[in-house]
Amino acid sequence: MTRGNGPAAASHPHARLTPQMAGVLERMARAGRPALHTLSPEEARALYAAGAEVLEVPRAELARVEDLQVPVRDGARLPARLYAPSREEGLPLLLYLHGGGFTIGSIDTHDVLCRELARLAGCMVLSLDYRLAPEHRFPTAVHDTWDALAWLAAEGERLGADPGRLAVGGDSAGGTLAAVAALWVRDQGLALALQLLIYPGTTAHQDTPSHERFAHGLVLERAGIAWFFEQYIGEGPQREDWRFAPLLAPELEGVAPAWVGLAEYDPLVDEGVAYADRLRMAGVPVQLEIYRGVTHEFIKMGRALPEARQFHQDAAAALRSAFS
Repeated sequence: MTRGNGPAAASHPHARLTPQMAGVLERMARAGRPALHTLSPEEARALYAAGAEVLEVPRAELARVEDLQVPVRDGARLPARLYAPSREEGLPLLLYLHGGGFTIGSIDTHDVLCRELARLAGCMVLSLDYRLAPEHRFPTAVHDTWDALAWLAAEGERLGADPGRLAVGGDSAGGTLAAVAALWVRDQGLALALQLLIYPGTTAHQDTPSHERFAHGLVLERAGIAWFFEQYIGEGPQREDWRFAPLLAPELEGVAPAWVGLAEYDPLVDEGVAYADRLRMAGVPVQLEIYRGVTHEFIKMGRALPEARQFHQDAAAALRSAFS
């Protein structure tokens, strides 16, 4: 696998998929499952959950896996799952936000991934079931994330973590929430060791060249993105809110160091590169990895893709380095 720091480019939109990635796409096409955007949100969640672990690495056994609840501002208590590779006290802690277009996904769909991050990084991971659209539209997921971070800063020690070594991360919509959380933490005067941004959405209108180039046939499609955001935020001036599109945040100076992991064949790759560039211009330390020949969602395909297993190692190394 080749990784690099330049923007993705190919003469044909699908010209350089890895053989393994092309094979996964072929199997997905043969399965003939309906596109998520043709379903109701409840049906889409069930379909995504049914396939969530088909291509995952084996589930890691950990010393500690606990389900708990996180209180938030409106009195709700959100399900969350805490992972730890040992019973040691004072482990660093990652708040993880799952992907799924703010509409699908859960702590269960990202269970294997969070176990891998805890195991390989030697840290605790708290995976949050933030509330989903359309039942809970923007900015509920943002507020849930902020409230969970504040709760961890206050209660982390009681959980056996070191609240002075706190990171936030997520994939896709969860990456957006993580980026927005890092900005909030800066403004609250809290310390954050790292923001782990995995193909985050950062733009208001999904109008970068990669959205055009990779609009069809590569797991995440233009119609699906439009459907997710119709559930979550709709059209109108709220699209310009930096809590939805962190690339529009007025100032990025002073936010936590970032590790940004992108897929070359992903509609979101250009906005991920753009956000990494803006962070760098603001003086924020950034490590950018573009995984070549793979698509959105590749990090959950470790049984089929060596790039997914490499990602697990790279993200864990970034966490270990930040926590030390």
